[in-house]
Amino acid sequence: MKKGDIIELEIESYAFEGKGIARINKSELNHVSNSIDKKYVIFVPHAYPGDIVKAKILRLKKSYGEAKLEEIIKPAEGRIEPECRYFGVCGGCKQQDLDYTLQLKYKEEQVIDVFNRLGGFKNFDVEPILASEKIFFYRNKMEFSFSEKRWLTPDEIKSGENIDSYFALGLHIPRMFDKVLDIDECFLQSPESNKILNVTRDFFKTRKTPVYSTKTHTGYLRNLVIRNSAHTKDLMVNLVTSEEDDKLMREYSDTLKDKIPEITTIINNINLKKSQVAVGDYEKVYYGDGFIFDKIGKYRYRISANSFFQTNTLQAEKLYGVAAGFAEFSGNETVYDLYSGAGTITIFISEFVKKVYGFESVQSAVDDANINCKLNNISNTEFVLADLNKSFLPVIRDLQIEHPDVVIADPPRSGMNPKTVNDILKLSPSKIVYISCNPATQARDINLLAEGGYKLVKIKPVDMFPQTYHIENVALLIK
Repeated sequence: MKKGDIIELEIESYAFEGKGIARINKSELNHVSNSIDKKYVIFVPHAYPGDIVKAKILRLKKSYGEAKLEEIIKPAEGRIEPECRYFGVCGGCKQQDLDYTLQLKYKEEQVIDVFNRLGGFKNFDVEPILASEKIFFYRNKMEFSFSEKRWLTPDEIKSGENIDSYFALGLHIPRMFDKVLDIDECFLQSPESNKILNVTRDFFKTRKTPVYSTKTHTGYLRNLVIRNSAHTKDLMVNLVTSEEDDKLMREYSDTLKDKIPEITTIINNINLKKSQVAVGDYEKVYYGDGFIFDKIGKYRYRISANSFFQTNTLQAEKLYGVAAGFAEFSGNETVYDLYSGAGTITIFISEFVKKVYGFESVQSAVDDANINCKLNNISNTEFVLADLNKSFLPVIRDLQIEHPDVVIADPPRSGMNPKTVNDILKLSPSKIVYISCNPATQARDINLLAEGGYKLVKIKPVDMFPQTYHIENVALLIK
C-alpha cells in the first residue's frame, strides 16, 4: 500500500476531533516495523464507527496513516440526512449527518479516552455528558465574511449558470483563508440572522460595493457580525469595514430597519489593520444603544460588539452550574476566577462565596466585567488586569490580594501557560475547578497539577456546540 491508493476500510472507532479510526494488518505496509501490535491505524475524517468506506491514502507514517473519505459503501447506523444543504462544503458544522444521541456518545468517549490514554489518569469519576437543550439555532453570535473570491460548489459549477464569483458573503472554506462560500441560510444562529445575511448581501451587491482584498488592501466590506440575546429580543448588527462611509452606512441602516424591524442596534466597526479580524479599531453606532443585554442564570449582562460572551447562552448557564456544583461552596471561600473575560463566571458564583477575584489580560474585558457587576449590584467581586502568560503572583503581591481557597480556570483552547500552573501550585488552593474547550490541553495541564500534589476527582463533559466535534469539559481537583 502506498500514498494515493484507494482502499476499502471498516471504521471501528472514533477519535478526538471527529476522525474515524480503521485498522489494517501491518503486513500490508513495507515501511512499518513489526511490533507486538500487529494492527496499523488509519484516520479517516468524516467517517463514523460502523461505516464501510473507500478512502484515499494521503500519508503513511510509522505509527499511523491518514486518508480522505472517497465513498461510503455501507453507512453506519445513526447516519442521517443533514439539515443544511451546505453541509460538507461549509466549515461551520462537522456532524450534522450524525444522530445527536451518537454525537453525545462519541464526545463523551473521546473525553474519557483523552484522560485515560493521553493523560494516563485512572480512578476518577466520569459524570454523564450534559446535552444541549437546542441542537440548532443555538448560537448567539455569528461572524460572516465578505470575499472577492467566491467558492463555487460542484453543483454550481455543473449548473453552467453565469455566477458572480467576485462577491461572496458567508463562511470560510476550511483551511482557505481567502475563499468564502456564499450562503443564504445557516442553522446555527437564528432565522432573523438569515434575513440580515440576505438583506446585507443584496444591499451591497446591487450597489457594487467593493470587498476588502487581503492582497491589495483595498475595498470596503470585511465582515458581518450578528449577535442576539437568548432571553430578550435584543438583536445587534455589526458591519466591519476598512474605512468610514457615513452616507452608505446610513442607507444600509435604514434598509435594515425597514426590512427587519426586530433589529435593536446597528454598529459600524472600522478595522484599519491589514489583518483580517472582525474587530475594529473604533466603532460608530448608527441605531440603538450600541449593545445588547442577555442573562445567564438570574444575572444580566451588557454585551458590546466586541465583548466576549459564551456562544451558547442557554448551555452556558448549565456549564456554570456544573462548575459551581463541583466546587461545593460553603459561602466562606475566597475564589480566583482565571481568564475571567467579561466576568460571567465570576458574577454567576458571587452569591455562593465570600469574595471572587477575576483575573483577565484584556482591558476591555475587565471594563465589561465591572459594568456587569454594577448592572447586577454585586459588591463582593474585584477584577484584576493580569497577563496570564506570565506569572501573576507579582500582581497579587502588589495589590495585597488574599490567597484563594478555590481556583476556577477557563483558559483558551491552548490551555494554561506552565507559569500559570506553577502560580496555582504556589497559591495552594484546596480545590481547582478547570473548565476547558480542549480536553487534550486540559489533561496536559492537570498532569502538571497532579505532579504538584493535586488529585483528579471527577470530570463532566458539557456539549456547548451540537453538530460539531467540539466539547467542553469540567474537572475537579482537590489538594
